[in-house]
Formats: sequence, structure tokens, C-alpha cells
Amino acid sequence: MNRPTLPFDLAVPIIQAPMAGVSTPALAAAVSNAGGLGSIGIGASTVTNARQMIEETRALTVRPFNVNVFCHEPARRDPARERAWLDHLTPFFNELGTPAPTSLSEIYTSFLVDDEAFEMLLAERPPIVSFHFGIPSPDRLAAFRKAGIKTMATATNPREAERIEKAGIDVIIAQGIEAGGHRGTFNPSEVDEEWSTSVLVRSLARQTKLPIVATGGIMDGRGIKAALELGASGAQLGTAFISCPESAANASYRRALKSARAATTRLTSVVSGRPARSMVNRFIVYAETAGSPAPAAYPLAYDAAKQLNAAAMKHDDDGFAAQWAGQGAPLARELAAAELLTTLAREMT
Repeated sequence: MNRPTLPFDLAVPIIQAPMAGVSTPALAAAVSNAGGLGSIGIGASTVTNARQMIEETRALTVRPFNVNVFCHEPARRDPARERAWLDHLTPFFNELGTPAPTSLSEIYTSFLVDDEAFEMLLAERPPIVSFHFGIPSPDRLAAFRKAGIKTMATATNPREAERIEKAGIDVIIAQGIEAGGHRGTFNPSEVDEEWSTSVLVRSLARQTKLPIVATGGIMDGRGIKAALELGASGAQLGTAFISCPESAANASYRRALKSARAATTRLTSVVSGRPARSMVNRFIVYAETAGSPAPAAYPLAYDAAKQLNAAAMKHDDDGFAAQWAGQGAPLARELAAAELLTTLAREMT
């Protein structure tokens, strides 16, 4: 099949998903050095830490790598909704012997309004910058182009893909409903048609001239090959890399991926305030019980969940952890990143 070429040099058309909080410079560099495209997610980092991650990645590889940012609309504060959500979670704080917070903070600054992060990226000039939850303003995109930085953005439906193409972004990441972690929907208040990876990729291949990267439920070389046959120019894998020793996943996360829990994932907004696919835990079951209030807006709800998890982990209780995973989680393998890349490439043939 005649597919558009990705605008960066890869030996194998495999991208390691950014996975903020799980990806590391060591993981990204190992993937890039093995011929794929490594990624780091800085949406949950301070600008100082983000710069350090970029510098560490650059010190470990001369190959292209990707830096991902969050382009969500800043939270609309609703004191009554936030108070109801905290009241709903107070029994858990009491159980864990820690005071419930009296308010919630917007723990992640959106790249849409983060001038400091934008200026840092222009100064550091990583080879590639990708966007999740939306796309930046035209002037910021123009500045990236002028700086020679290639860009990618996530689309969960054809409408979002059309906006990405019209904005002049270089690559569309087609995220299917099977994907772990946060849905990249531009507007989570709109109805999500929940396009599967295969149907979305096939539809976009007929719609756009841009390169398409398939993501969601892809765990092995056969899945990558299938995506390429549907019209993708590459595949992005996230859950497949969590078990790599170079990732920042903690021991309980790794154990969960090897357990029966990996077969039960759920798309839910209760952890962070935005739809995201996670292995099901005690917190999700409780927060989704009929009659529960709506969670606070993103990322305010995530502030509460992170505080609960921090308190619980002091008791070695991972029932409140955000253990993001896609529907292919039971297929995860414990391999070093370079070995996983080699294995995936062999399986594609």
C-alpha cells in the first residue's frame, strides 16, 4: 500500500507513547536507539523538570525523539461540584487516616496558556513535539515550524483529524477506544463515538494525505502490520512499554499488568475528570456507583485521586492508583526496550 512517509527517520515505524509519569529519558532513548521513536511526556512536569528530561534524553541518543504536551482547556471552576466530589471521597480519606482536602488545585497547566513551557521548547528545539487533548494556537504552531520542529497531534475521530490537518500539523495520531490512558478528545463534553483503532485508521486513510500513526490495543508486530495494511504509516504503543525496566512504573503497577486484573480495563472519568482507560480498582468501582456525583473537572479530580493514592500507598494499598492500561494489557511482555523493539520488528515480517 502506498502510504505517506513519516517526516522523521525511523528504522522501524514504531513510536513509544509518551505516557506522562511512566516514560523516562532512559526509555525514550532506548527506543530511539533501537530504531523506533522514543517519547517523553512533560504535561505533568514543571518546566524545570521538563527541560531536564529533554536534556537527559538528548544526552542518551542522537536519534529523533518526541516530547508530548497537554492542550486541554483550563478547568472551569465549580465550587459546588468540587465540594460534592470531595464530600463523596471523604470516607476514603477518613479510612486512610488523613484529612480530606478542603479544596482542589489545577495541578497541570495547559500548554495552551503555558508561555514558559512554550519558550522552553523553542529554546531546546526537540526534534518532535506532539499534542494531546487538542492543538495549540496557529502562532505557536508557526513558531515550531520556523524552528524546524516536527509536530504530531492525537485525533479520536475524523473531525479532530480534519482540524489537525488544517492547522498544518505534520502527523495525525489516530487513537482508538482500545487505548490505555487518557482519550485525546478535544472536547470531552461532546458525545464520543468511540471509534476503534482499525475503523478510525481506515477512515482517515481515505480522508487525509497526512501520515497516520495508529494507536490503541496494538501490542505486537502482527498488530502493527495490520495497522500498516489499513493505511497507517506507523504505530504507537504505550501499554506494551510499561513493563520495560526503563519505564518509571512502580512494582504494584508491574504486578497488576501480570495479574488477572490486566484483562479488566475501563474507560472512566472518575480518576482525573477526563475519560481514561485504567485497570479497574476499588476507587473506580466506588466512584462509579449509581448515585455518585459527577467528578470535578480535569485536572482537579486528579488532584483528589493523587492525594488519596499517596495516603493509601503509605499503607501499601494500591487500590487508588491510576494504573492506565489498554485493552491489550494481557499481551504485555517483560522485555528491555531495545529487545522489545527487535521483537516487534521481527513479528512484523
